[in-house]
Amino acid sequence: MDRAEKKEAVAALREVFSKTGVVVVAHYSGLTVAQLQNLRKQARNAGATVQVAKNRLAKIALDGADVASIAPLLKGPTLIAYSDDPVAAPKVAVAFAKDNNKFVILGGAMGKTALNPDSVKSLATMPSLDELRAKLVGLIQAPATKIAQLSTAPAAKLARVFGAYANRDAA
Repeated sequence: MDRAEKKEAVAALREVFSKTGVVVVAHYSGLTVAQLQNLRKQARNAGATVQVAKNRLAKIALDGADVASIAPLLKGPTLIAYSDDPVAAPKVAVAFAKDNNKFVILGGAMGKTALNPDSVKSLATMPSLDELRAKLVGLIQAPATKIAQLSTAPAAKLARVFGAYANRDAA
């Protein structure tokens, strides 16, 4: 890499670190290329991105960023997973770590909050933004459907009572 490429890489990483909601750092030593491609594919499907970045360039890009607490984790063969959704990247990383013993989650950061591996795992168990939105819509719609059911229930009960009297009189 020449100097211009390094400057471009640092600028790209600086933009990533300033805009993302969460960053997860992991060791990937011992994984095959196919496994890493599988991880990238899973991350892309979940709305996250996985990137192997040079540690020294990433540390330069972290200078002054909110997620600067991950700088001590950048030692050895590390990769970063990041997403705007605070749950997407941790979910992908934890799910991949369960299947692959050589993929070790070191920690991460969510804004200015540093995350240890246990925090990343607990963050992965939370529902995503889309799931939370769906639950909220369900909660908002539930009272309306219950009100509609309550308003039609007395009429249905009256119809059944009239039907029962009509059948009794006919008999």
